Amino acid sequence: MSAAEGGLAFPIDPPRDCPRCPRLRSFILEQRTVHSDWFNAPVPTFYPPEGPSAVELLIVGLAPGLRGANRTGRPFTGDYAGDLLYATLNEFGFSTGEFQARPDDGLTLVRTAITNSVRCVPPENKPVGAEIATCRPFLAASLADMPALRVIVTLGKIAHDSTVRTLGARVADHPFGHGACSQIGQVDLLASYHCSRYNTNTGRLTEAMFKDVFRSAHDRLR
Repeated sequence: MSAAEGGLAFPIDPPRDCPRCPRLRSFILEQRTVHSDWFNAPVPTFYPPEGPSAVELLIVGLAPGLRGANRTGRPFTGDYAGDLLYATLNEFGFSTGEFQARPDDGLTLVRTAITNSVRCVPPENKPVGAEIATCRPFLAASLADMPALRVIVTLGKIAHDSTVRTLGARVADHPFGHGACSQIGQVDLLASYHCSRYNTNTGRLTEAMFKDVFRSAHDRLR
């Protein structure tokens, strides 16, 4: 599948051996040597069974975790962030099935898709600005393929700012802040702190705070 970007066809997901970010490419090749049984490639967007056309809620994270999505090949699968995210999605009816932190656990998304602003795992979980910008056309192509999209939840400032820019808006007009809500075109944008273990362990993000964001998404879609 592809979408138009500047009049040219652009793929929704990067190819397995995407060369666009040399530092990230080099890091993935290192991981393939060390962990040959891991996914170790750009992690594709996780869609509901009906595909992109059914998506009303999109969740945008930062990037695959080294031992999470980079290992398993599914966004937010294999680390603590996924435990909190998928439990919350299930509570509000955005998923069905039991999350067991592996891509074959049978969990199904409902009208929901999950992706990352940077599709390849970055060293120390820190992509640089050029990598974020280089990967943005993939997010743009994904958004263009979701005609029913109504709500986007961004997890963390990097994901939020990249999404705002992808939607053609100014970051200054839609600043990041946990619980912040804004509208860009026909899409409601809801911001949350990232559901990382660091944020929850330090109290920066509580389960109640995280659930409030998805309760708002649920109410808007209802």
